[in-house]
Amino acid sequence: MHCRFWTHLVMAYAFTFWTCYILKREYQIVATMRLHFLASERRRPDQFTVLVRNVPPDPDESVSELVEHFFLVNHPDHYLTQQVVYNAKKLSSLVSKKKKRQNWLDYYELKYSRNQSTRPSKKTGFLGLCGNRVDAIDFYTDEIKRLSEEIELEKHKVMKNSKYTMPAAFVSFRTRWGAAVCAQTQQSRNPTVWLTEWAPEPRDVYWDNMAIPYVSLTIRKLIIAVAFFFLTFFFMIPIAFVQSLANIEGIEKAAPFLKSFIEMQFIKSFIQGFLPGIALKIFLIFLPAILMIMSKFEGFISTSALERRAATRYYIFQFINVFLGSIITGTAFQQLDKFIHQSANEIPKTIGVSIPMKATFFITYIMVDGWAGCAGEILRLKPLIFYHLKNFFLVKTEKDREEAMDPGTFGFNTGEPQIQLYFLLGLVYAVVTPFLLPYIIVFFGLAYVVYRHQIINVYNQEYESAAAFWPDVHGRIIFALVISQLLLMGLLSTKEAANSTPLLITLPILTISFHLYCKGRYEPAFVKHPLQVSLDVATGVQFLYFFSDCQSKSNTQKSNAFRDTLCFELAFFILFLVMVSKFRHSFTKFELILFPLLLVLETSGSNDEGHIGACKRAKLQFERVPSECIYPSGV
Repeated sequence: MHCRFWTHLVMAYAFTFWTCYILKREYQIVATMRLHFLASERRRPDQFTVLVRNVPPDPDESVSELVEHFFLVNHPDHYLTQQVVYNAKKLSSLVSKKKKRQNWLDYYELKYSRNQSTRPSKKTGFLGLCGNRVDAIDFYTDEIKRLSEEIELEKHKVMKNSKYTMPAAFVSFRTRWGAAVCAQTQQSRNPTVWLTEWAPEPRDVYWDNMAIPYVSLTIRKLIIAVAFFFLTFFFMIPIAFVQSLANIEGIEKAAPFLKSFIEMQFIKSFIQGFLPGIALKIFLIFLPAILMIMSKFEGFISTSALERRAATRYYIFQFINVFLGSIITGTAFQQLDKFIHQSANEIPKTIGVSIPMKATFFITYIMVDGWAGCAGEILRLKPLIFYHLKNFFLVKTEKDREEAMDPGTFGFNTGEPQIQLYFLLGLVYAVVTPFLLPYIIVFFGLAYVVYRHQIINVYNQEYESAAAFWPDVHGRIIFALVISQLLLMGLLSTKEAANSTPLLITLPILTISFHLYCKGRYEPAFVKHPLQVSLDVATGVQFLYFFSDCQSKSNTQKSNAFRDTLCFELAFFILFLVMVSKFRHSFTKFELILFPLLLVLETSGSNDEGHIGACKRAKLQFERVPSECIYPSGV
């Protein structure tokens, strides 16, 4: 091997070890922060609630009675209540219609309050363009009354008819420890029934998928896997068809009557210069929506899970159609056909040889897509234009204006994999063409400043997943690191540096071993909830968190009770110190530890709210699930 190739080999090891070191440190920090967040955060419903699915049918009991009896028998000390899931899609549509009618009623009442000389009217036909003209306020008042009656009837129908009851329920427990035990253990001898998992946060629940039978989820995932394969490798077919229209001769052959129109210089320049790029951009705009629809079809029950799956597929799609598609000419299907008909040893060589030649293209891509994308994120031209269009055509009330001004949420399903594509480019070109790294660094500097500002000050937080995205982020960076190592092996094998292959083979093995280590060491914190943390919370070890929570409440009676209790404790503690100073030779070490605890327990009952002491009430207040931490009913 030529001596100049040793530099690339050494730098490959250096980048690999540095990347793994940073990933391990970040994984440890994020896992620790997640556990601390789950342990110290103020009480939420999902901390006490478990989602039970695939409840077995019973001819003698309803699903609600069956769930309650099952958990009263198997979790008698910790079970609190349950809420069965109902298939209430029709009820949801009625509620949505009522909200729209109420919004129109508010609009016409506001209009009438500004000009009371004439009452507003409307036509009852299609889009208000035809039909009988009636008083608008009376019409929408009657509509709201009718819909309210239908909603009540539908509620009664859903609650009483067993066909609307799904074999699933949200089960709430008195303690976090009880919920953690139930969510992470097998409930029945039959592993296919009474399936339990942590309930998503109420804001995170995707209610439309709660009505999907659990047994159909595997079939749905298989269908979507096949559909995603064809979407990825045949994506260029419709684009190629549209781009073929950019061929002037093809258009003239297909539509001869347009020949005189196409030969115009402006039209000809537009077709040849802009139409292919516009076609590609339109298809890419619809791609995230298509991937999200595919994730919803799979049956995930939380928005965060939907976005994580869509992000994974978006990253795979970009890796094949943007990264590999840019390096190797031809469509993704042509690449696949080429790879199938050549030796596996030749694939890294084929791609590795093309990597240095495409460095200029990717530099341009980083500046156009990355740098300009950060500028576009700050300007937010599309939301601004949409806001003015909605404000001009659709806004009727203040509620409409608030909805039009809603900035939405940060699209993790597209933004996160898009950023990780630049990680892939940086790792691939770090050793091969280091000249590309400054452009990557500038992008990440801009992205850090821009997206940090947008997430903190602009976007709304739709849900809280407690860093559930991190294992996927870690896995994709590891994937990018392994790809960079394999492509470097393919490149050096074409440069009369075959002796370096044994040394480079070690890198993917070490990287994958490191990934497996992190997966076993840190990933369980993102999948399961440690019983130690739940037990610490339930036993009152983190009692000070309740104290801070109690101070923030507006209920002065609870605050006064807690303050009185502290005064009692302080007084008895001073008395205890005096007794120790006077009779210190009469106490054993065990008594010196036990006596203050007995004082606290005994004095806590001397409160004006009854025999249960404030300390005991405080412990129960922190330990047990409050009434507001119970999931709402229905789907």
